[in-house]
Amino acid sequence: MKPTGAPLFITLSVLVMVLQVGAQQFKKCEMSAYPPQKHDLVPVYEVDLDLPPSKRWDHLMKDRGPQVTALVDAVSDLAQSILGTRLYELLLSFLPKVGESMPSPYYEELQGISASSGVPLSKVTLYNIFYEAFSVCTSIVAQNPAGHLIHARNLDNGAFLGWDSSNHTWRVAELLHPLSVHLVWKKNNATLFRSINFAGYIGVLTGVKENKFSFSLNKRLSLGGGLMGILEWVLFGDHKQSWVSLLPREVLEEADNYKEAQHILTSRRLLAPVYYILAGPEPLQGCIITRDRDNSNLVTLGSKTEGSGSWFLVQTNYDHWNKPPFFDDRHTPSCHCLTQAGQQNTSSSLLYNVLSTKPVLNKETVYTAVMDPKSGELEAWLRHCPDPCWPW
Repeated sequence: MKPTGAPLFITLSVLVMVLQVGAQQFKKCEMSAYPPQKHDLVPVYEVDLDLPPSKRWDHLMKDRGPQVTALVDAVSDLAQSILGTRLYELLLSFLPKVGESMPSPYYEELQGISASSGVPLSKVTLYNIFYEAFSVCTSIVAQNPAGHLIHARNLDNGAFLGWDSSNHTWRVAELLHPLSVHLVWKKNNATLFRSINFAGYIGVLTGVKENKFSFSLNKRLSLGGGLMGILEWVLFGDHKQSWVSLLPREVLEEADNYKEAQHILTSRRLLAPVYYILAGPEPLQGCIITRDRDNSNLVTLGSKTEGSGSWFLVQTNYDHWNKPPFFDDRHTPSCHCLTQAGQQNTSSSLLYNVLSTKPVLNKETVYTAVMDPKSGELEAWLRHCPDPCWPW
């Protein structure tokens, strides 16, 4: 069954902005972006799951608290400008109830982040449900001729929030750069999994568990997004559904293999539509799970003879059974560049170069991550797209 989901429409004002930026669409495949600069490598921190939940984020907030405050203030200002003061204040009044109703240990972690950073709990909660509403991404899983898989992704975030016409940047995307961190999650003094997070964000959008699976999450654009799920959570107490970024964290903490992770991410009821992309340590263990809140659609590696679904999978923010819109087609250049390079050249450098090809790389791209599900290796680099560059 194909899960339902109506696409978002681009407003005339955004199209006018594209013309003003003077950006260009796909011209050629990037061949020389790899290796990236060492100074762009995302810094590493540890999260000790043996600590009380309220203390797990203290050391990170000590370093990144001011940047969290700056981002939360910016998101609050933008939300208020979009919703209007009265509706925004109504939203804030609901957010403590959202936080309080989250299962342990998540509420305690939000409380600890608020205490450590000085950001009110309502705004910390807003920050942590931000992804339920805003983000676009590109994820790739590719298998070399020997059956070894590599999983890579661009995390694009900004979603038309705060365009700076002087610098040609998205305000939110720029504020997320200093918040990007490589987390090593530990339990019983051993590494449980790794992820790329934003400081103070307790869900997982990009992660890998050594010799088990790697994971990335892409937003699935739909009318209402996660709004209906959040309203049902708050107003009707429907807490049997899962938050789209907290469920992957649960999976990374508890699932012991690729198949188990796939089953959980395919079957649980969700607050919002989403794409889950998985890769495993064995040949052909790669899939795209297209989710609405109840149904799922699965595309696996090797399910097609050519293109996405053959020796590689590409997922952006549009259902694979539909053609991507002309104003946001990152899928076609990704597939073209992978096909042009050929399976025999599958490597971390190839995937990084594909993700550096404009408009796959764009003004919303915050970081590029490359994962090896077998070895558990994970690296991520901050990204900036020099003009001329597509806004999204």
